[in-house]
Amino acid sequence: MTLSLAGCCGRTGMVGAIVSSSSPAVAARCARARARVGAACSQNITDPTLGPALLDRIAAGASAADALAAVTAATPLAAYRQLTVVDAFGRSAAFSGERTLGRHADVSAPGCAAAGNLLADAAVPAAMAEAFAADPAADLGDRLVAALTAGRDAGGEEGPVHSAGMLVCDAVAWAVTDLRVDWTEGDPVAELGELWARWQPLAADYVARALDPGSAPSYGVPGDQ
Repeated sequence: MTLSLAGCCGRTGMVGAIVSSSSPAVAARCARARARVGAACSQNITDPTLGPALLDRIAAGASAADALAAVTAATPLAAYRQLTVVDAFGRSAAFSGERTLGRHADVSAPGCAAAGNLLADAAVPAAMAEAFAADPAADLGDRLVAALTAGRDAGGEEGPVHSAGMLVCDAVAWAVTDLRVDWTEGDPVAELGELWARWQPLAADYVARALDPGSAPSYGVPGDQ
């Protein structure tokens, strides 16, 4: 059981992905993003190599749709996979193989692609895409969290959800946001939102520390990284 959305901010060029699942540590296996390239999710019976393969093709010049077509054509077990991808131009694509589990759906729209399997309602990915598009001026992280929350509120998955995660990439080579709830008996979507609220005010400062430590702010926390 998995929900995901890969998204791009047309205003800032940031890219990111957000995902939730019944299984542990879903973001470690399913979500990928690369600065100035795009974002992708690989789910259902997950092949973690497919997200990087999609981003490699986009980095080489393919659109999201062309990258998806090439990767699925070259994947012998594509029937078992579900993929979402968006490139840095906001072009998106989604794929659900014929052996995707249970009630499933996917949607691609300008700036994002969403998908889910073993869903309580087939309209869940569309609700996620609609929420992502609702406020294009908002921070990409806010939009991703809003999308996952909307998916949950539209019915989400058939059974209990235990993990969630979010990646956001900007102009630097590393992910400027990499947040994960790897296992909880509570609501991982809500917990991820709380982590984002704590992290968001600090994210730019951690980039500044990496690029120019002398001018970066210090919080006076012993052992602070």
